[in-house]
Amino acid sequence: MEAQAEKNSCGTICLKYLLFLFNILFLLAGGAVLAVGVWTLAEKSDYISLLGSNYYSASAYLLIAAGSVVILTGLIGCCATLREIKSLLIVYLVLLLCIFLLEMIAGILAFINYHECFPFCHQLDEELQQNLKQTMQQKYQQPEQDSVTQAVDRLQQEFKCCGSNNSADWADSVWIQDRSNGRLVPDSCCKTPGELCGRRDHPSNIYKVEGGCIQKLDMFILKQLHILWALSIGIASLQLFGMLFTCCLYSSLKDDPY
Repeated sequence: MEAQAEKNSCGTICLKYLLFLFNILFLLAGGAVLAVGVWTLAEKSDYISLLGSNYYSASAYLLIAAGSVVILTGLIGCCATLREIKSLLIVYLVLLLCIFLLEMIAGILAFINYHECFPFCHQLDEELQQNLKQTMQQKYQQPEQDSVTQAVDRLQQEFKCCGSNNSADWADSVWIQDRSNGRLVPDSCCKTPGELCGRRDHPSNIYKVEGGCIQKLDMFILKQLHILWALSIGIASLQLFGMLFTCCLYSSLKDDPY
């Protein structure tokens, strides 16, 4: 009996350490998701707002919420594991299962929606492209639109682009037509920005990238989605092991007073 108790004790200790290690990884994964959401909202939200759609901002908030829930779940798991509280282990297991099911449902819906919308995805891109083009042409350097002006300048410099589709889009800009001091494009289109450098729109002076800023912005958003997808796969894989370890630890604590 003593040998059996010792064996069970060793098994319980091993499970505790395995589950604790899992929770550390789970916390790190949640922190990564939270960091991506906060970074997107803090650093890139002004770019995303230029598209005239709340979808991408909502996605950033969703990342922050998901990361926070994962971190909270990880902390509950650490407490339940170290203190060997069976009731808290059940709460932890339920939370893990709920998060896992939500991830699976979201993945399935994303897959279905992607294939259903596939013939119309190009139409969506055109709508976003039109929103960005209209924002640049109608709001750039206009009164009470300083945030838009700064966002457009940052966008063109950081992504090395000019205009929504190309630099020719600026020809119909309200600012270019009214009071641009002879500029053909904003100075932020220049490869080496300087006062009034936008008067010369030769390819040697400005960014003439086919596809313009909308293509660069699309690539940035797609990259963010790939990061999210990789994190989701990693977290889902961890959860399977976490649920298994939790069930085993719970069974080994069947005689525990809790």
